Amino acid sequence: MNPTVQAVTDRIIARSKHSRAAYLAAIHRAKADGVSRASLACGNLAHGFAACQSDDKQALQQLNKANIGIVTAYNDMLSAHQPFESYPQILRQACHEVGSVAQVASGVPAMCDGVTQGQPGMELSLLSREVIAMATAVGLSHNMFDGALLLGICDKIVPGLLIGALSFGHLPALFVPAGPMRSGIPNKEKARIRQKFAQGLVDREALLEAESKSYHSAGTCTFYGTANSNQLVLEVMGLQLPGSSFVNPDEPLRLALTQAAAKQVCRLTALGTQYTPVGELVCEQAIVNGMVALLATGGSTNLTIHMVAVARAAGIIINWDDFAELSDVVPLLAKVYPNGQADVNHFHAAGGMAFLIRQLLDAGLLHEQVNTVAGFGLKRYTQEPKLLPQGLTWVDGPHTSLDLEVLATVAQPFQQTGGLRLLSGNLGRAVMKISAVGEAHRVVEAEAVVIDDQLKLNDLFSSGQLDRDCVVVVKGQGPKANGMPELHKLTPLLGTLQDKGYHVALVTDGRMSGASGKVPAAIHLTPEALDGGLIAKVQNGDRIRVDALKGEITLLVDDAELASRTAEPVNLASNRYGMGRELFSVLRASLGSAETGARCTSAIDECISPDPSMEPMA
Repeated sequence: MNPTVQAVTDRIIARSKHSRAAYLAAIHRAKADGVSRASLACGNLAHGFAACQSDDKQALQQLNKANIGIVTAYNDMLSAHQPFESYPQILRQACHEVGSVAQVASGVPAMCDGVTQGQPGMELSLLSREVIAMATAVGLSHNMFDGALLLGICDKIVPGLLIGALSFGHLPALFVPAGPMRSGIPNKEKARIRQKFAQGLVDREALLEAESKSYHSAGTCTFYGTANSNQLVLEVMGLQLPGSSFVNPDEPLRLALTQAAAKQVCRLTALGTQYTPVGELVCEQAIVNGMVALLATGGSTNLTIHMVAVARAAGIIINWDDFAELSDVVPLLAKVYPNGQADVNHFHAAGGMAFLIRQLLDAGLLHEQVNTVAGFGLKRYTQEPKLLPQGLTWVDGPHTSLDLEVLATVAQPFQQTGGLRLLSGNLGRAVMKISAVGEAHRVVEAEAVVIDDQLKLNDLFSSGQLDRDCVVVVKGQGPKANGMPELHKLTPLLGTLQDKGYHVALVTDGRMSGASGKVPAAIHLTPEALDGGLIAKVQNGDRIRVDALKGEITLLVDDAELASRTAEPVNLASNRYGMGRELFSVLRASLGSAETGARCTSAIDECISPDPSMEPMA
């Protein structure tokens, strides 16, 4: 093992000693002898299988066959999840073929951030993760199930499903992806049209035509945003079948993988031959493997929030220092838009997951000795699935990259360090996705332009007030303030200013996520403005230094001057009502900081962190 990766892992294990032990003890207590539903009274059980076909009723009544709960995030509006419409029947049939039963346990909401960008509904996005986790738990709480199949891909949906499943950590759980849509217009062309629209050089019809050619069919969006980062991280953590992340929805291989997932989870139950509860699978080494994979590919900054939250749900405590230390030794091996011009289909064709995992394993950057849904050992994930005449099989994956401009080797990486960077200074701590930022733009020192609503930047841009070097500060966008929405309305405007030759950067307590691009963006700033963060005192004209090379973010204002200032109140009036936001006020107020996973963590901490001496988050 790479000594730094091992040292970070050892530190996480030590930090999590008490909370992890408490979590494991809890899930071991929850494990039943035999099938879970054996503890149900006759009336409970009768309700549980009342709508089943007769042979399933008999199987469930006899208590000798596994029952798999399907938790689905299907809806027609979200392209990545539309293929899930037909999955329950496919999964039920596949379970029947191995002598088991499957029932849809629950549905969970699945909002599309691409639809809600810049809209009031985006303020529910991060909050929806908690709703999804709770809805997953509600579905599994019937105690009818011996395992779970989780149907989700995008943004907050995957971490929500996993957090919910970890509350039933005594059960095995396996994610079933649906794959990316086929490639549309080149991402570079899409970005060009967006910037031309922002400048008023093309009309809305031209913009909509470009967007429609990019997002054009069922499947995950093809850029390397949060959805595809989720898939990649899940696979490296061993929560999906090897090579299943990036097979297109309409491929026969996709159907075969879906059927195989259903059969495999049956084997992982306590009634099967390979009992593997998800709470044990998601261990400290698996979490570190996911972090390394994210860094090695320049993945979504959203995962620096979600992985913290997922880990805590399993009694494991990680923080941004862990990401930063790993990033110093993990090289960048992938260039997928917005880090490069290729999309995930190109990444998959160039060697994909099997090649990536082989490179990281051979370099000692991943833990190989871990449990996965495919069996023990991550080496299994250097294989890729093939649909041969005799059926689905796995073969040795590529040993060489088929396109070194998309997928590099550890010996000759795109850069020696990972794609994410931790920034610290008097403003607090923030995250930057540097893999898409050119080296010439990684240090910016300029005067602040302060706003509290991303839409206010439009007027400043149109009036020419931004035609200069500047650091745009968007405050009041943290979890407690308005649910921490993504701020992608800023991207085309700031990108245009950078193209004009100005040195620009963004500082915010909000999010930019997987689509963070060429403009240096210090995001997830904590503490947020509403929680005592210094960002609340920043004024127009203050000089700010954003230095991704040294990992610094500094407000260059005299301490005496700062002490004399009063923090400007965060404007909350506009985001308390409308689009359902009033229903989430209690949840929003109880969210933690971005670095602690932006979760309502108090109840979890009480259950799994009984030792008051446990090392706090940095």
